[in-house]
Amino acid sequence: MRKNIVLTGVGGQGTVLASKLIAAAAMKKGLPVMSAETIGMAQRGGSVFSHLRIGEGIASPMIAKGEADLILGFEPAETVRMLPYLKEGGQVVTAVRSVMPVTAALAGGNYSGEEMLEYLRGKVPNLLTVDTDAAIQELGNPKVVNVVLLGAAVRSGALGLTVEDLKDVIRERLPEKLHEINFRALTYITES
Repeated sequence: MRKNIVLTGVGGQGTVLASKLIAAAAMKKGLPVMSAETIGMAQRGGSVFSHLRIGEGIASPMIAKGEADLILGFEPAETVRMLPYLKEGGQVVTAVRSVMPVTAALAGGNYSGEEMLEYLRGKVPNLLTVDTDAAIQELGNPKVVNVVLLGAAVRSGALGLTVEDLKDVIRERLPEKLHEINFRALTYITES
């Protein structure tokens, strides 16, 4: 298996944790993993993204434009921002829930994310949108949206991992009190 995955979102959405869970699951399968993250703006609600490369023969953690097999988007505008990395025929899995950028909020701007979703629908043949608001309502915890998105990526087939692969690393890396809610999030189907 060889995969190039870009994870993108806004600080505080769990993008980095999702990247670390994928990397740990791949390493447990004996696969080489390289990653690079931009998290400097994470505490300010700014853009966060991770490049994650899995498989043999990888010399750099950075994914070239047009080479990503999967973009896992936690916010529609951030997903659009990373589209140049998607390879032809690649898969995009994105949350439909928007997060207003700090700059727009400070300027009194209006942003719903719907225009970004329409753009994605028009440009990406392999698009899976996930109703994360419904997941939050049913699961009762907004902090598991990252794991809901991981489950959707598994179902898309583009992640190259299974639900059981991810459950194993959740057991190892998260406190036991968080296992049940994350297992429910991983198997929750919220495609919109």
